[in-house]
Amino acid sequence: MSEIKVAGRYAKSLIDLSVENNVLAESYNDMILFEKVVNDTPELEAILKNPIVPLDKKTGILSGIFAGKVSKLTLSFFTIVVKKGRSSILFATAKQFVKQYNQIKGIVTADVISATALGAEAKAEIVAIVKRELGAKEVIFNEKVDDKLIGGFILKVGDKQFDASIANSLSKLKKELAH
Repeated sequence: MSEIKVAGRYAKSLIDLSVENNVLAESYNDMILFEKVVNDTPELEAILKNPIVPLDKKTGILSGIFAGKVSKLTLSFFTIVVKKGRSSILFATAKQFVKQYNQIKGIVTADVISATALGAEAKAEIVAIVKRELGAKEVIFNEKVDDKLIGGFILKVGDKQFDASIANSLSKLKKELAH
């Protein structure tokens, strides 16, 4: 079974357990923190994925880093996953948890790449359009500036992309003229 499928099932289990214990938002914050720590410390992911590192050592490392920073439920979850020999999917599980949580709460992420920084009005308009078109309750807005676009923007939401950049328009025109 693929790592994503397994991670998705573990994430679903943690969501169900969190709902049952009325700590879903707390577990979400814990998974965000775990993702951030692993992103900032790639050695942690390497240790979790290394089959040579003993399970009790992995559990000790996770406890040392996260004790007092995450809920007891999350720490117990980490311990169970490690003891089952699945520590290699903890990072993927955290990502899947966030993805599933966002689906439950109607939260979507909009990644916008523009030629220049967008003003507050433009951001608000893009957020309003995304909410309206996708029926989202909340939009997480990530912005990047790329001067290679010349003008316009590229909007990515999930697996959909809308490219309104001048660079893309010029590229299409160039292809049309070449034929």
